[in-house]
Amino acid sequence: MKAEMERIISLSENDSSAELQKYLSSLAEDKLTTLITSSALKGKTIGIFIKAIFKGSPPGSKEGSKRRLLLYQHCIPLCESGDLQTEVAADIIGLLMLETHTLVGPSIAKLAELFVEEIRAGKIGNGKSLELFPTVLTAMSACEMLSYGKGELSGEQYKKQLINSLCSSRWDSQCVIHLTTMFRDVPLAPEELHFVVEKVLRMFSKLDLQEIPPLVYQLLLLSAKGCKKRVLDGIISYFKQQDLHHQEEQKDGENVDLEVQSIPQDQLRHVEGTVILHIVFGVRLDHELGREFLKSIKASYGDLCPFSVALLLSVARIQRYEEQVFELLKGAIIKSFKDEQLLHGSKLLQDLHLGHCSVAGMILDTVKSSVFGWDHVTQTLVQLGFFLMDTFGPKPGPFGKSTQGSSTVARTPTQLACKLGGQVLLQGFKMHEAIRGEILEEVLNRLVTKTVSPIDHFLDLFSNIVTSAPMILLESSSKVTETFDHLSYLPLPTVQGLLKAVQPLLKVSTSMKDALILVLRKAMFSSQLDGRKSAVTGFLLLLKNFKVLGSLASSQCSQTISSSQIQVDVHSRYNAAANEAFCLEILSSLRRCLGQQADVRLMLYEGFYDVLRRNSQLASSIMQTLFSQLRRYYEPEQDLLPPVKLHPCITAHGEQIHLQEPLAHLVCCIVHCLLWHKSMRQSARTSAHDSDDDDDDEDEGYQSELQTILESITKRMIKSEMEDFELDKSAEFSTASSVGVKNNINAVLLIGLYEVLMEYNFVKAHYSKRAFEELLELFNRYHKLCEILREKSGKGRQPSNKIPRSLLSMGFISTILTVLLRDSSQSREEALGVLRSSGEFVHYVFYVAVQKIQQLEDTGVTDGPDGQSSDSTFRFLCEMTSVLMWRYINVPSAVEDAGKKEKRSSLSHLSLEGLLGIFTVCQQRYPDKMTKLLSSIDNLEDVAEREDSEQINYCYIRQFQKALCVQLSGGEEEFNSKEAQLLIRILSVLSLQLKPSSQQFVQMITWTMKICKETSFEDSALSKGLLSLLFSLHILFKSSASLLLELCQDIHSQLGDIDQDVDVEKQCHFAIVNMKTGTTAALQVLFQVDKVLDEVDWLIGRNRSHKSSSEDTETAGKQDPAEKAATLQLGNLLTALIELVQTALQLGTCTITLLRVLSRTYTILTTLVKYYIQICASSSSKLPSRFEKLVKLSGSHLTPQCYCFITYVQVGESSAGGAVKKKKKEVNTAATAKLLRQTKAIPNLIFSIEQYEKYLITLSKKSKVNLMQYMKLSTSRDFRINSTTLDAALEEQDNTLEVRILCIHWRSLFWCALPLFALFLCSFKVELQEAEETQEPLKKKRKQ
Repeated sequence: MKAEMERIISLSENDSSAELQKYLSSLAEDKLTTLITSSALKGKTIGIFIKAIFKGSPPGSKEGSKRRLLLYQHCIPLCESGDLQTEVAADIIGLLMLETHTLVGPSIAKLAELFVEEIRAGKIGNGKSLELFPTVLTAMSACEMLSYGKGELSGEQYKKQLINSLCSSRWDSQCVIHLTTMFRDVPLAPEELHFVVEKVLRMFSKLDLQEIPPLVYQLLLLSAKGCKKRVLDGIISYFKQQDLHHQEEQKDGENVDLEVQSIPQDQLRHVEGTVILHIVFGVRLDHELGREFLKSIKASYGDLCPFSVALLLSVARIQRYEEQVFELLKGAIIKSFKDEQLLHGSKLLQDLHLGHCSVAGMILDTVKSSVFGWDHVTQTLVQLGFFLMDTFGPKPGPFGKSTQGSSTVARTPTQLACKLGGQVLLQGFKMHEAIRGEILEEVLNRLVTKTVSPIDHFLDLFSNIVTSAPMILLESSSKVTETFDHLSYLPLPTVQGLLKAVQPLLKVSTSMKDALILVLRKAMFSSQLDGRKSAVTGFLLLLKNFKVLGSLASSQCSQTISSSQIQVDVHSRYNAAANEAFCLEILSSLRRCLGQQADVRLMLYEGFYDVLRRNSQLASSIMQTLFSQLRRYYEPEQDLLPPVKLHPCITAHGEQIHLQEPLAHLVCCIVHCLLWHKSMRQSARTSAHDSDDDDDDEDEGYQSELQTILESITKRMIKSEMEDFELDKSAEFSTASSVGVKNNINAVLLIGLYEVLMEYNFVKAHYSKRAFEELLELFNRYHKLCEILREKSGKGRQPSNKIPRSLLSMGFISTILTVLLRDSSQSREEALGVLRSSGEFVHYVFYVAVQKIQQLEDTGVTDGPDGQSSDSTFRFLCEMTSVLMWRYINVPSAVEDAGKKEKRSSLSHLSLEGLLGIFTVCQQRYPDKMTKLLSSIDNLEDVAEREDSEQINYCYIRQFQKALCVQLSGGEEEFNSKEAQLLIRILSVLSLQLKPSSQQFVQMITWTMKICKETSFEDSALSKGLLSLLFSLHILFKSSASLLLELCQDIHSQLGDIDQDVDVEKQCHFAIVNMKTGTTAALQVLFQVDKVLDEVDWLIGRNRSHKSSSEDTETAGKQDPAEKAATLQLGNLLTALIELVQTALQLGTCTITLLRVLSRTYTILTTLVKYYIQICASSSSKLPSRFEKLVKLSGSHLTPQCYCFITYVQVGESSAGGAVKKKKKEVNTAATAKLLRQTKAIPNLIFSIEQYEKYLITLSKKSKVNLMQYMKLSTSRDFRINSTTLDAALEEQDNTLEVRILCIHWRSLFWCALPLFALFLCSFKVELQEAEETQEPLKKKRKQ
């Protein structure tokens, strides 16, 4: 065998072609293949041997062609066998590729069939031979004709048939990657490429997970030929299915069959990460691939998945795509939250069972998955988090104040997006060490630089970072320390939030604490007031959180910063003695503040109480400091009046008068500290008798002396008259003069002192009748001064019934409300009778309670002790709710005599106002505690027996329903509109706690519907409240279309027709709609129509996006449920609007709103028409009959009435304008602006109608259905306008701005109308006939 091989090679080298051909012909085929195999296995001479065979096999001869084909047919399986060395196989394939073009057509066809059979049989091993296949197919394309079956095909057609056959056959999973690589070198037509790509994508599910990344890499290279979008969509779809499968397995848990081997999560995430890297690399090299990817994502927000989100974030690392990706994600996030909100608030959309894509959940899943080595995603996640917080954070309101508090639950889409950004950054900080420094630095930079914009969200994020990882943050303590240097220049709320957040760090870092103290000491002497206030804030926080030995435990103190915030043992590095020296040093620094401005002193007084409760061992030092300060203003001579000196409390700078000492707050601080310290000492004595006598004696001395001073002040304040304080009834209290300012400040100080003394005397009185009489005397002084201040401070204005901001604590208000109304013990009856006998005092307590609740609703905190403790505040709210509820239910409004003759609110009204505020606060700031709040109300016997929160809630809803029915059952003379409105608002708040699927919710709707149908009061505010409640409930129960129609019929019936010669048939579905309330009802109906239009617009937009992203077409005759619902809703709305547009509505806001709603309705109709144009362009589907009826309804009934309504509005405006002009000649700017708004709404409506008709023409051509047969040309747009008449009127009238605006508007409208009218005349040669009415409007009868 060796000799034969050497002879062939020798003949080849000696150029003996004839002898070589003769010798090769003498060898049998088996012998030749054996020689080839032997030479290939040895590997040294195979290249020379194959060249010799080619040389001895001329392609022109039949025998040579046959031998060449034999060589190909034998070498291809040989290379795939795996027996050859890689280099040898590569040499063989290379030689075969060089000679492929010499093969004759039949040989090429047989060779191609051989490849196909090998692939079908799964004999492709290493895929080396497939490198030859593209060359074979290229050679095939060059052939003119090849036999195919019984006929012939061109080489190109034969190649197409071959590729079709190949892609239609079964592929072995081992050869998919090799085939994909092979197709890169094959010239493919677009349809062939699409077929190949689809085949490869279908093979994804049959491959091992580890084989996916190399296959994706080859697919991306193949996409250079085309089908980029399909390749990307297929890859994303595969991993989306894998994620869904993995989630289902996690949900099923143990129910999953043990024999089924699921893919481990870490393996899946690593593969996804590798694939993302491949795609990003492809996008860097081929920007067309990146554009297709972004275009695909924009077209289908609903198809987003965690993998595509991660891919987007990775692509964002490419600079040219960064802005596009973030804008795209921003839009997707907001759209997702808005869609979720819309779905949650609409029963119609919920019944359609439409899928919802939670982009926020996907982004958070991406953050969790990034822990599996997704370093290419983490950096972009940080950028995304800050981008969301910067873009959707709270915006500055009036005077730079935030419009939302940090404690408010996130509800709006923008708030939720901002919260999502914070969650991304917090989770990223916890998971990835590499980005912690960057996150911390960016957060601190924003805290320092954003001095104008609200930064509550960044403070919350920083606080969460400190709480979750205090020890990790110590590694970056230098960055936090650098931030301290800017404290004196930052706004006070920022300083408070920042220092509050870093408290856990200060306890474990000596250097950080020392740096902060140094900064605060410098700030104490700052020339800026805010800097000194920041120093006081910092020192007070330090005093609260560094406890001295012997202080009460944290569980005994109600504090905003609780020990639960610190997750490590923070006291191990400090002993109690060091803390005590540290706190005393701070106190000595704070004493310097007692000589500074009133604002600084005020902060100190408000903070000392919390310090005392947190650090009870500092009581002696704090009380001594306060005692010394009080002595400056206290008159020790018992016979002298008044007991306090007000002159030192006021200072003057030139003509400016300022408050120097907030004396009332000083006394308030002393009172609360004294009462708390006294109660703690008493409780400590009862529990432990072995205490330090010396300390007790010292404390007793301070307590007794302060008590003596307070009692003396009380008695002498009762005896003192206004003249003793240099105040007189006739004195000036206006803030316009320095005298008035001084008197005002003195009065406010006295009012605060009276309140503080009232609270102190109530607590120490122990229900003594004499003490309560003194308290009432104090109140009478307080009330008299308040009345004078109200009358004098507002000269030329209506005196206000509101009282100044009260210094009474919320705990005191809760207690005194309870004892005044609910305490029935015999021992206290006589003493409480003194307070109850004063109607003014009871009224005052209710006013203060409502004031405190309002403050809590606005800011989340209240003044006084426990005002910043959420737990204590909620406890007080529960107590107040119980009392106010009992008061309103058990004391009817009719019983109240006081307050009827006066303009002040009754106690029942105040009770309702307080209850509404409490329920609103609980819903906004304690959403999980509403049931607990309602359970605390003990005025109903059956509440305690009910455990279901729905039942508890509905139990109180029934009580308020009964109260409203009582209000409505009397005559209109006895009807209290304000109380009824409050009851309705309370019912609205409580109804939000009911589940729409519950029986209680159905009963609530039924009751509301009944009230609206039976109540006939002519009260616009009542009508507005009831209809608003009805709509808010109805939309959660079912579609409100039928309800809108009935209301529109009632409004039309009550207000009459725009044509005065027409009598409208009397209808009365809802008695709440009458002549006086008709306009209000119309506005409420239009607002509800807007909401329904939102739903319809969303449904159409969703269907349009799904149609554009999906290639599947609907079955003929079958309509999509969402499409059907949108059409039905629009039909019902059009029917209702037909009634409303014929109604003689009051000119102004109501008509403008209706014009805008009509314009929007036609815009949405246009969108629906465009949707059907899109369907007709992609398929031959017939138009649904419902849609044709909708077009008929809009064209035959609504559009003509719209033009009549436009005439009605403009004629009314003209007559109104003329009447006004006769009364006054001057130009009224506000009236002119209103006129411009009205005239703008009319052209917008006309334009919307014409756009609708324009696209109907296009749809008629596409669908071969004459939809324009229902349209009627209107002449109300142009022929009604007479330019000559307008010019004459302009000359006759005064040359005012209003007339000029009218004339310019109508002239422009006239010239705009002419070309449009000409367009319509050209489009329609025959006048369109009006079609039969599908839905009859209200019957009209001409007057005889």
